[in-house]
Amino acid sequence: MLVLPRPRVREALQQPGTSHLVVTDCGYFPEAHSHGRVRTTPISQAVIIVCAKGGGWCETPAGRFPVTAGQVIILPPGHPHSYGSNEDTPWTLWWLHVTGRDLPEFLTAAGMTPDAPIRTPSDVYRVVALIAEVLQWMERDTTTASLLAAAGAAWHLMALLASDRSTGDGRYAAIDRAAEYLRTHIDDHVSVAELAAMSRLSGSHFAALFKSRIGYPALQYQTQLRMARARELLDTTDQSIAAVAAATGYPDSFYFARQFKKVHGVTPFGYRGQRKG
Repeated sequence: MLVLPRPRVREALQQPGTSHLVVTDCGYFPEAHSHGRVRTTPISQAVIIVCAKGGGWCETPAGRFPVTAGQVIILPPGHPHSYGSNEDTPWTLWWLHVTGRDLPEFLTAAGMTPDAPIRTPSDVYRVVALIAEVLQWMERDTTTASLLAAAGAAWHLMALLASDRSTGDGRYAAIDRAAEYLRTHIDDHVSVAELAAMSRLSGSHFAALFKSRIGYPALQYQTQLRMARARELLDTTDQSIAAVAAATGYPDSFYFARQFKKVHGVTPFGYRGQRKG
């Protein structure tokens, strides 16, 4: 367990770079029998706990939540909370506390609230690896260089948790499959109604869940994917505009050109002529 002296925390919060995010505490507890913490007085740091093995629980004003191996607890600052290990299957933990001016934006972007403190990341090994990197830098010393490197790994961790918004809620599994279908079938002609039918959801329910999960309506997300592919083809091949349009799901090259200009502010021909790289 590593704890940064509080005067050093205050100093780091005033320095360029570390003012964005500071790791104040971190550690690794293998098979932590009888481990637990009750904080009735809120703290100013977010608490991130990764359960790598065993299990436990956490409690917020919203209630009590079970925690199993492969899950992450994210407890925002400013709220009372408690957590602890199971007696029969004690958890193995990687954990850290973070603060800084970027923290509220991460929490908001990820929907990290006391009402939903548990996440099930798609790749818990990446999460653990980033916390291990934080530990390595914090063990080194408390110089600005080490704190900045630890903050970089923590920033990556928070960005990963913010972008991987899995909560263990099965409602989103169908949305993830629909998004993956769109990513792998760029040139397919598929409607929202067809995606909803494949997901076994009503059109309105699918549309609401898709925007909540991905951040964009399904057709806007599809357009983003198509335009990314179009840029790649325009930049790396000498295919005609009509061929690029067809390869990205637009049989009408004039409609493709209008859509492309709407997104990029220039025509496909004008984009191809720009200097890049």
